[in-house]
Amino acid sequence: QVQLAESGGGLAQAGGSLRVSCAASGRTFSVYDMAWFRQAPGKGREFVAAISWSGSRYYADFMKGRFTISRDNAENTVYLQMNSLKPEDTAVYYCAAVRSGSCSTYGCYSSSNVYDYWGQGTQVTVSS
Repeated sequence: QVQLAESGGGLAQAGGSLRVSCAASGRTFSVYDMAWFRQAPGKGREFVAAISWSGSRYYADFMKGRFTISRDNAENTVYLQMNSLKPEDTAVYYCAAVRSGSCSTYGCYSSSNVYDYWGQGTQVTVSS
């Protein structure tokens, strides 16, 4: 079992920045690939970014270089740095984990169905 706990959400102005974090506990963090998804009110869960255990990164097209995913295996934490925020980035942001080796393509990493563990989410609100 892996337990995931997000933090760092909050309110930001358009054009501003936020960093959300996801702390993992339980099984060895480094054997899991990690991802961020988001869900806006009235919409489905949307892939944001993923990072493999070895550091390979995958990003949704909509971010266009605004977001950066990273991980610190020593701290059992994955981060999502969000810059140039827009009101349409307002959503609950979830981190997720899947055992390394389960995915090797963008199509796999971007599918919420492949992930075994989810956090409870953290709210990010961007005002215009």
